[in-house]
Amino acid sequence: MTPHNEASPGDYAETVLVPGDPLRARWMAETFLDDCRCVNNVRGALGFTGFYEGKRVSVQTTGMGRPSFTIYIHELVASYGVRNIIRVGSCGALTASTPLRDIFIAQSAVMDLDVAAGQPTGHPDEELASLAAEAARAAKIPFHAGPMVSSDVFYHPEPETRFDLPRANGITAVDMETANLFALSASLGFRAVSICTVVDSLLTGEETALCERQELFRTAARVAFDVAKAIG
Repeated sequence: MTPHNEASPGDYAETVLVPGDPLRARWMAETFLDDCRCVNNVRGALGFTGFYEGKRVSVQTTGMGRPSFTIYIHELVASYGVRNIIRVGSCGALTASTPLRDIFIAQSAVMDLDVAAGQPTGHPDEELASLAAEAARAAKIPFHAGPMVSSDVFYHPEPETRFDLPRANGITAVDMETANLFALSASLGFRAVSICTVVDSLLTGEETALCERQELFRTAARVAFDVAKAIG
């Protein structure tokens, strides 16, 4: 038990999928897991454990942004012994080559403020990233793999130009948590991959409708669960 999690030791599987939204976490668990049970409800940050095609897998809400995300990831690893973490989130397209509604597998990620400073870029676990691409191909799910930038700022005073530098550096998608996931993976010693659904475009201003997003995340969730199942 931690200040943010009421689960008992052993309640989480070694592999945990981490969406930000608690309602999405519940939907993922109820849709894909057998013998599913809720293991955490503190602050409404729902956590579940069950079986996906015979493989024990957990789903845990992380909230939005680095502070909340860091708390839940740290506790999953340090307090519950989780070894593999798969982000299942949303991202925005920075180029026309990243269509809305497709999934995006991050090959690298860096914070926006670190791009100009030339700070090191984080990377996913190579095996997990490869498994994600294989799972998408096997299911005939359109996907893109490329570099990602993460930002703590959602509403920016200069939205049209804020990602000019990352875009010029070949970065094709943006979210809020993936760079932190990879940094935590390196410091805490767990394996990680980030699988996101492209829900809007910062290039064209297009957006997917909120009412379609739950079903829209089905493909990314399917790929993430298939990765969890394939982990040795």
